[in-house]
Amino acid sequence: MAELRRHTLRDIALTLNLSVNTVSRALSGKDGIGEKTRALVRAEAERVGYVPNSLARSLVLGSATTFGLVITNPSNPYYAQLISGIELRAKAHGYSLLLVVTDEAEENEARAAESLLRSSVSGAIVVPVQGQVDSWRRLGAVGVPTVLLNRDLPHLGYRFVGTDNELGAYQATAHAVARGARSVIVLEEDLPITTIANRIAGFRRAMAEAGLLVPRGSVISVPTRRYHHAALPWQPEEAYRVARRMLRRSRLPDAVVVGNDYFALGLYRALAEHGLKVPDDLMVIGFGDYPFAGFLSPSLTTVRLPAVEVGTTAVDLLLDEIAGGRGGQPRKQLIAPTLVVRESTGRPDGRRPIAG
Repeated sequence: MAELRRHTLRDIALTLNLSVNTVSRALSGKDGIGEKTRALVRAEAERVGYVPNSLARSLVLGSATTFGLVITNPSNPYYAQLISGIELRAKAHGYSLLLVVTDEAEENEARAAESLLRSSVSGAIVVPVQGQVDSWRRLGAVGVPTVLLNRDLPHLGYRFVGTDNELGAYQATAHAVARGARSVIVLEEDLPITTIANRIAGFRRAMAEAGLLVPRGSVISVPTRRYHHAALPWQPEEAYRVARRMLRRSRLPDAVVVGNDYFALGLYRALAEHGLKVPDDLMVIGFGDYPFAGFLSPSLTTVRLPAVEVGTTAVDLLLDEIAGGRGGQPRKQLIAPTLVVRESTGRPDGRRPIAG
């Protein structure tokens, strides 16, 4: 670690022919610095392995007692459970949490990484935006143990834990097929992330194993207002608008799998306006098992995500990384979700008429 402490802000400033103040402001994410200059400073800092003095000192002495936690969307109910699981496990081992939110924005992600470096965290648990990897590569380069959560960046080689989303979508689709569905449509968020890609893969696998076709248009993207204001939760009205367009088709699907339970709210409203009943005319399966899922009418069959278990496992992986891997934790872990069967896919005996 002494090697990492050898380089200073002045070293970077001399190399780039900049002032120390400019270098400091660029690395701290402050305003008034052009993006080109900021990128040059960060690149040089990464090249020489620059570590802020407070971080270097804490890493050498082992005195840091804070984990950084970076998430993308604080309004997602999944993250409320996840944070609770992480906080309880971390607290049991004497660590507090520093929470940073990126709102699915790469520029916020870069600032989040800088914030963790300045705050001398002893480790980081990160849900990456998945647009770029430089920010998180730098954490590893300066010796900050890092665990990725839910979305992997395989080429970084970091430890990873997440929900087995492919399995969840497979379970949901296979359940609909077992209840008589021969055509299934997926309503999913329009984010380019592995979570969604894995769910679509699970859907396609279940359909293929059942010998059923997946025509073009079977996966429908739902816009999300989080692009405009990331603090908002998923918006049921976005799924409602998409569902209304879907219902104009000449033939309805037998079942719809939605990417989160909020989308089910919008779908329920659209179906009711068209005089259609769940599950008699169309089965609906959600994702998340949020608190309202069991209180809808009919109650929503959905995939329950193991948020707390994912969170506690992330802390265990990070502690193992800090200990040099002596705990024997696997580097990559996928935790299985659970299908919760309720009324939206038919009666408990499995009987359900398919509209004709």
